[in-house]
Amino acid sequence: MMNEIFAPVRIGRLDLPNRLAMAPMTRSRATADGGLVSELTAEYYAQRATAALIVSEGTQPSVRAQGYIQTPGIHTAAQIDAWRKVTDRVHAADGRIFLQLLHSGRVGHPYLYPDGGLPEAPSALVSGESLFTLDRGMLPHPVPRELTADDIGEIVRDFAAGARNAIEAGFDGVELHGANGYLIHQFLSGNSNHRTDAYGGPVENRVRFAVESVRAVSEAIGADRTALRISPGNEANGVAETDTAELYAALLAALAPYPLAYLHTLEAHPGLRGVTEQVRRGWAGPLMLNSAHHGGGDPVADAAELVAAGTADLVALGARWLANPDLLDRARAGGPYNEADEATYYGGDHRGYTDYPSLTPLAPAPASAAG
Repeated sequence: MMNEIFAPVRIGRLDLPNRLAMAPMTRSRATADGGLVSELTAEYYAQRATAALIVSEGTQPSVRAQGYIQTPGIHTAAQIDAWRKVTDRVHAADGRIFLQLLHSGRVGHPYLYPDGGLPEAPSALVSGESLFTLDRGMLPHPVPRELTADDIGEIVRDFAAGARNAIEAGFDGVELHGANGYLIHQFLSGNSNHRTDAYGGPVENRVRFAVESVRAVSEAIGADRTALRISPGNEANGVAETDTAELYAALLAALAPYPLAYLHTLEAHPGLRGVTEQVRRGWAGPLMLNSAHHGGGDPVADAAELVAAGTADLVALGARWLANPDLLDRARAGGPYNEADEATYYGGDHRGYTDYPSLTPLAPAPASAAG
C-alpha cells in the first residue's frame, strides 16, 4: 500500500512525482521590519524539495492582512525579490512550490500595523484569542473594524495582486487560505459573520467572498495555478460553524466553474471524516488532504491509506516534513523519522529549522545561491 504515495499525479499545470505534499506551516522567521524571507528560508524549503508540492507558510498580501509577528509579505518589491531566492533554490532542486496567501482578518492586532489601526473582519466580533509578542507578552485581539462593501472589493484586489506578485517571484501557483478561522473562514461561518448585506445571512451569501477571491486570483494567474484551503467544522480562532454540511455544499457548487489546481481540506479531528468524504464527493478536481490527527500512528502510512482509499489525491503533512527534510527517502526506507521540536516551531535561527539530520547528509547550498 505504501507504493500509493510514490505514484505521480497531475494538478493544474504540474506533474507531481509523488503524493506527499508539504503543508503550509507558520515559522515566524521573516524580518520584523519589512516582512522579508531570508537565505535561511531558501535553505529550509530547498531541503524539502522532494515533496510532491511545497505550500509555503501563510504570506500576507497587504499590511493589514498580517496576523502574527515576523510573517512574510508579498506586497512590496523587496518581498518579491526575497521570495525569488526561495523559489530559485526550490526549482534548482527539482521542486515545486505554491505560495499560500493569508489574510488573517480579526486574528490581528494594532501592534502589527504601522498606523496602529484595528484589524478588519466581516463583523465587529472579537476572536477571543491573543497575539504573541516578544516585548509585550500576549495581547488580546481587539474588536475588529467591520469591512464595508468597498473594503471587501479592495481585499479581493489585494489577493489578485498578491497572486501576480507570487508568480513574478517564481512560485508555481497560489493557495488562498480559507481555513482555520482567518478572514475567508470568518465570512463563511455564521458565528463570525453577522452581516445583513450580500455577504451575510444564508450560505449562498456567506460563500460569496471566498468565491470572489478565487475568481479574482484565477483571472489574475489562471485557475490551473490557483488553489483554496478550507477546514470544514474546524473551531479555530473563535470560529464555530453550525451548518457545515450545507455551507460547504454551497461553496463547492459555487466553485465548480473554476478548474482549480486543487482543493486543500484540513480535517481537524477524527469526527470530521464524514465531512471530508462529503467534500471528496462534491469536488471534481484534485483534492489535497491535511489530516491534523494521527492517533499516535505513522502519518506516512496513514497518508498511503488515504490515497489508496481514494479519500485524497495528495496528502499534506506538516511536522513530518518539518523534522525530516528527506521525508520521501525515509518513507521508502520505512523510517526512522526525526521527531519535531515544538520549542523551535516559531521564530529563532537555524535550530529546529535547517538543522534536522537526513539519512544521507544534504548537499551544501550552491555558492551562487548562498552568496
